[in-house]
Amino acid sequence: MAKLYEGKPLPFKESLIGISDKTMALHHDILYMGYVKKKNEIADALEGFEKGEKDLAGANQTYSELRALKDGETFATNGVYLHEYYFNVLGSDGKASGALLDALIEKFGSLENFAAYFKACGMAARGWAVLAWDTHEAALKVYTGDAHNQGGVWGAIPVITLDVYEHAYFIDYGSDRKAYIEDYMKNLNWVAANVVFEAARLVKR
Repeated sequence: MAKLYEGKPLPFKESLIGISDKTMALHHDILYMGYVKKKNEIADALEGFEKGEKDLAGANQTYSELRALKDGETFATNGVYLHEYYFNVLGSDGKASGALLDALIEKFGSLENFAAYFKACGMAARGWAVLAWDTHEAALKVYTGDAHNQGGVWGAIPVITLDVYEHAYFIDYGSDRKAYIEDYMKNLNWVAANVVFEAARLVKR
């Protein structure tokens, strides 16, 4: 049996601005933990291939058990990790500070320019908008993804991650994604974001 991945609890206890406790509970306890469960199920199924207990001869790019598992692996794993990055930077007053603020001003000219661009990327994406430290360029970049395993850039470490799938906001905002994104920015935990940023920019490629 593959080693089980353990889901992480929400890193904050206080209620958020606009985003209800009900939405957070469903988002974390049902959706996120569901990805954790599937990640573990897939890892368990793949272990037989990894240890030579299952036949690798049938591997095929059109359809095979191995292909299906590997495709599901990236979707479930990114579903876990992206949600952890998302939850990690929520739960504070949204007041920008620290080295990350300085880096954003240097990159985008002002915090307001970054916020406008990041929010627009959130409106343009179908799934995720991610401020990441790109280790190839040693620079902050905003990337978007339409699915968990689409749009991500290898070697880029998420710093601020915005979930724009409907499940993140529909209970509280209906179809008003723009209002949800505005409230998301008000809930950002810049202390947590700075911890990730400081660690990420030490990674050398």
